[in-house]
Amino acid sequence: MPRSQDRTIADPGPIHDKNSHASPTPILEEDRVYLHFGSHGTACITRSGDIVWKTQDLKYYHRHGPGGSPVLLGDLLIISCDGYDIQYVVALDKRTGQIRWKSPRKGYQAYTTPLVVQVDGKHQVISPGAYRAISYDPWTGKEIWSIRYGNGYSNVPRPVYGHGLVFICSGFEQPELLAVRPDGQGDVTETHVAWRLKRGVPLTPSPLLVGEELYIVSDNGIASCLDAKTGRKHWQQRLGGNYSASPIYADGRIYFLNEDGESVAIEPAKEFKKLATNSIDGYTLASMAVSSGAIFIRSASHLYCLQLSAK
Repeated sequence: MPRSQDRTIADPGPIHDKNSHASPTPILEEDRVYLHFGSHGTACITRSGDIVWKTQDLKYYHRHGPGGSPVLLGDLLIISCDGYDIQYVVALDKRTGQIRWKSPRKGYQAYTTPLVVQVDGKHQVISPGAYRAISYDPWTGKEIWSIRYGNGYSNVPRPVYGHGLVFICSGFEQPELLAVRPDGQGDVTETHVAWRLKRGVPLTPSPLLVGEELYIVSDNGIASCLDAKTGRKHWQQRLGGNYSASPIYADGRIYFLNEDGESVAIEPAKEFKKLATNSIDGYTLASMAVSSGAIFIRSASHLYCLQLSAK
């Protein structure tokens, strides 16, 4: 039957050139797999493919396709849903898919994955959105603190936590990296920012914390190593190419992957030391994954498995 006559095929809507309709990363937990496709639907299946539950209750207009991945905490599946029309953070019961809480917010369009941290023995869920990042009580959805960053929006990088600081990228228009102390209440913009960085800040790749150093790579290939506690720059180096994938740390090395399939391995240190370069065929936007001593790289056409070291 021609597509125009097939009523079972729905138009999923537009996507960005760097996106797909299945960008959010699934979560594995024992025999359960949690899947999120933005407003297209959210589901839990078994590893054998049986549907446990599914829902299409999370409605919002992606504009450029779905982006942020869900996170698990206890019996909650927590998702940031920042559309072009409406914005909210929601917690689903991971056993049933029912909404446990939903916290509306303002600031159109973001594509971030929430971060769960523990501060003074209590959990927080930190979710950057357009114009500000917000910390929520994960059990109630109540706002704990927030940080403003001007007109920053269309946020992609996931926050990183360590040394008593949350490292947040502000997004497009006003790219900035903020190190925030997460022990405040209310609007902490003027009181809890330990340091800021305004040059070489990524719009897409997430920061990477290894030891006491924070590593970032801008979308145009400028890598930086910063003192995580102070923001002092140890080194900055042009790697070449454009970057969407986040750097990873594995087997004692830090790996950067650009959009042309070229990767650079460096030593995690206060001085820049390149250890190796490699390349694969294809357009590469997704971050590398590591499992069982191997790195997995997904290009536009293939999935590669590279052995890290001999067993």
